[in-house]
Amino acid sequence: MEMLYQSLGNLATQIAGATRVFHHYKLDFCCGGHRTLAEALHKKGLDAQPIVEELTRLSEKSETGQNWASASNQALIAHILERFHAKHRIQLPELIRLARRVEQVHAESPDCPNGLAEHLEKMQLELENHMMKEEQILFPMLSSGMRPTGPITVMQEEHLEHGEALEQMLVLAHDLELPPGACNTWTALYLGLRELKEDLMDHIHLENNILFVDRSSGEGSCCGSCH
Repeated sequence: MEMLYQSLGNLATQIAGATRVFHHYKLDFCCGGHRTLAEALHKKGLDAQPIVEELTRLSEKSETGQNWASASNQALIAHILERFHAKHRIQLPELIRLARRVEQVHAESPDCPNGLAEHLEKMQLELENHMMKEEQILFPMLSSGMRPTGPITVMQEEHLEHGEALEQMLVLAHDLELPPGACNTWTALYLGLRELKEDLMDHIHLENNILFVDRSSGEGSCCGSCH
């Protein structure tokens, strides 16, 4: 049960497939990656045994795949740009369009995610600004071997804001619970929101717990004020 005393961020970077488990149980391993597994489970009121057993099975598998914790900054940045930055720029415009449609058609329903489209538009603007700063300033510095504390701290603080925006998104979307008889547009919207949530959490995790870490000394860059 020693896993209970390791941080979520460490488990997520050391065990292939751990992030799928954390998504399933709604454990925050990105901005909340500094918490131990025991602390996170206590906060959620979850039984530790089945989760530890699942993580143990994953750790014992000889899974192949990219270990980003041992990758170069250049390789990790290329992955983040292709897998997350490019994808977010496709995801959000479509989610905004779907949210507007659902709000127009189902505005009178108590289950309607009223205000969601406006919130997603704000998320899109803030995320685009954040990604541009990474692409133009921070990532080139990290690729050249520099590790600028100031820009990293700013990005970590903005990650906290992205996490808060995700929480508000879930509130507006009623925790992604579809009402009975939901139309195809509504169903597609909530599927897309779930994918965005998981992608953004994975994105933040790779940056906070791997890219922003001084891996030569083991010094971490977890957000101390994460919640």
